[in-house]
Amino acid sequence: MTLKQLEAFYWAATCSSFAMAAERVHLSVSSLSKRIAELESSLGQPLFDRAGHRAALTEAGTRLLPLAGALLQQADLLQQEMGHTTGLRGPCRLGVGELTALTWLPRWVSAIASAHPQLDVSVHVDVGGALAERLDKGELDVAVIAGPASRSALTSVPLAHARFTWCASPLIAGGLVGMDADALQQHPLVTLPQSSGITHLIDDWLRHASARPARHLACNHWGAIVGLLAQGVGIGLLPQGWAQALCARGTLQELASPVPLGLLGYALHSRRDDLRPLVAATRTLAAQQADFTVVSNAF
Repeated sequence: MTLKQLEAFYWAATCSSFAMAAERVHLSVSSLSKRIAELESSLGQPLFDRAGHRAALTEAGTRLLPLAGALLQQADLLQQEMGHTTGLRGPCRLGVGELTALTWLPRWVSAIASAHPQLDVSVHVDVGGALAERLDKGELDVAVIAGPASRSALTSVPLAHARFTWCASPLIAGGLVGMDADALQQHPLVTLPQSSGITHLIDDWLRHASARPARHLACNHWGAIVGLLAQGVGIGLLPQGWAQALCARGTLQELASPVPLGLLGYALHSRRDDLRPLVAATRTLAAQQADFTVVSNAF
């Protein structure tokens, strides 16, 4: 039995497919399968039931999984303490929403690179629901998502809050008294899809304002939403820093509302069974860098 065999088994057991597990450990699927077969031979019992469409853990595999995870965690710690190089090494897959990508993501990635130069960082940008699904499948190591973890397999640690402002083009804003139920009867609500974290913020505002939009226009890209609002397509929310910068240029105009908008809390999500030092390290650096008030140069 070797650590490499245990690593191959661990990721095969916790990822959505052998192909994804092989990618995580930089092996071909055949090489991954060979290592698992060698481990099964050394233990004298099968760890996966391969009879079905997707390999499932046997009773022995289920018992081995937490033990393998604990051994790999200790091996990582030992490598850090006794290795010739400092910091973590290997792949590091971050998931973020567009708001994080356009605010503090560059500082986070820079901090990770500085503290752990041997890590191979990659970033996947998507809406919160899609990030949670990829994280659950083992396709990401950690993800910054609005709100607490909604899947039983995931856990989350709060990072920071983001503030938002109602905005519209000056032409639309000039014809409105403010942001209220009547405004949303006159103009479409332009917003991110239902799978995004901002949906809860909007739903709370609609409920307290007793408002119901006559029309919705969903778009999964903040930059595109800015363009739609500037074109006068409808009314929408923007992060406060962007809204203020765009309003100062005369591109958009803020809409005052008698019902205040709440804050949207973001957290670092990870798999509950993932105890690797990588998760703790990226979480610590995310907590140090998280700041949604940063205004991107793109705006």
